[in-house]
Amino acid sequence: MTLPAVFYDLPLAHRALHDVNAGRPENSRAAIRAAIAAGYGIEIDVQLSADGVAMVFHDYALDRLTGDNGAVRLRSAVALSAVTLCGNDEGIPDLTEVLALVDGRLPLVVEIKDQDGAMGPDVGPLEAATAEVLRGYRGDVAVMSFNPHSIAHMAELLPDVPRGLVTSAYDPADWPLSAQTCEDLRGIPDYDRVGASFISHEWDDLDRPRVAELKAQGAMICCWTVKSATAEAQARAIADNITFEGYLAALPA
Repeated sequence: MTLPAVFYDLPLAHRALHDVNAGRPENSRAAIRAAIAAGYGIEIDVQLSADGVAMVFHDYALDRLTGDNGAVRLRSAVALSAVTLCGNDEGIPDLTEVLALVDGRLPLVVEIKDQDGAMGPDVGPLEAATAEVLRGYRGDVAVMSFNPHSIAHMAELLPDVPRGLVTSAYDPADWPLSAQTCEDLRGIPDYDRVGASFISHEWDDLDRPRVAELKAQGAMICCWTVKSATAEAQARAIADNITFEGYLAALPA
C-alpha cells in the first residue's frame, strides 16, 4: 500500500502542534486545531481504555500529562474523557472525535502504542479498536507502531490503510527491553513481512545502512522527532519527511 503524496509534502506535527505553555497539550483538541490552522500533517498516539476504546493519548500512565495518576487502560473511555490535561481544561479525546475534528483536511498518522510491554505478540484489542474507528474514514490516514506484531495485525484488519514501522537505534540504555530485542529490532527485519510502505526512524540515526537500503527499495523515510530548523536540514538530507515539535517546520511553497 503506497502512501499518498501528501504524506511526503507536509511536515507532521508530533502529537499535533502542541505547546503546553500556550494551552495546547500533547494530543489535545487544541493542538490538533492548531496543526490544522497552520496547515501541517498530524501525528497522534492511541492507547486503549478499559472498555476497549482507542483514546488519543501518548503515555501508558496518566501521571505526566494530567493531574491524575494510574494506567490509562484501567479506566473507561467516559472516565478518561473527564480527566483534565495539564495546560488547559480539556479531557482526553477518543479517536472517533479526533477523526471528526480532522475531517480529511490534512494527512493523519496514528501511532499504535505497544501494549505487550516488550514489543512481543500480545497485541489485538487496541488494533481492533483503532481499525473499527478508521474503517470508512475518507481522509488520508496511515498507521504505524514500534511493535511489528501490531502492524502485522493491522495488515489483516485494514489491508487498504498504509502502514509503517517506527524504528530506532535501539540503544539498550534508552529502552526497557532486553539487549537481544534491541539488537533484533535495530535491523528493521519485519519491514517486508508486515507489508510496510514507510518507516519513521530516529532522526539522528538516519545514516544507518539499513535505512539507506530500505530507501533504495522504495520505502518512504520519515523520522522522529526533529526539534529545530538546523536538525531539520540535517534530517532532510536523507529523510523524505519529518515529524517535528518545539518549532515551526518549513511548509512547501
